[in-house]
Amino acid sequence: MPASPIPVVCAVIEHAGLVLLAQRPRDKHLPLKWEFAGGKVEPGEDPAAAIVREIREELGCAVVITRALPRFEYDYTRVVIEMIPFVCTLAPGSPPPHAHEHVALAWVTPAELARYDLAPADLPVIESYRATRTP
Repeated sequence: MPASPIPVVCAVIEHAGLVLLAQRPRDKHLPLKWEFAGGKVEPGEDPAAAIVREIREELGCAVVITRALPRFEYDYTRVVIEMIPFVCTLAPGSPPPHAHEHVALAWVTPAELARYDLAPADLPVIESYRATRTP
């Protein structure tokens, strides 16, 4: 019987018409791919709490969730994840994001997202983000 998908949260952080991308480290799965920051949901943890925690740990900033995007499963062959995406903004008074675990960060327009070499599981996030975005 296949293992249950691993729940993973990610944040599409919006600021001044831009969204934040983070570049994965060389020594991790999907080296140097760009992604929306996030990570695994801990056992018993609420996904909304998980994204706030992950962003604080990875980027050293605080976010406020503005809406959830549809969940979906993504099969990376060696592991299946349940992607749980959230659209967020920086919390009032939050320091700017800083790359603690990533190689680089980039603020990009939604139109520029296609120019980046994104992790495959992040591509459906972009589609649902664009479909639900208010101009």
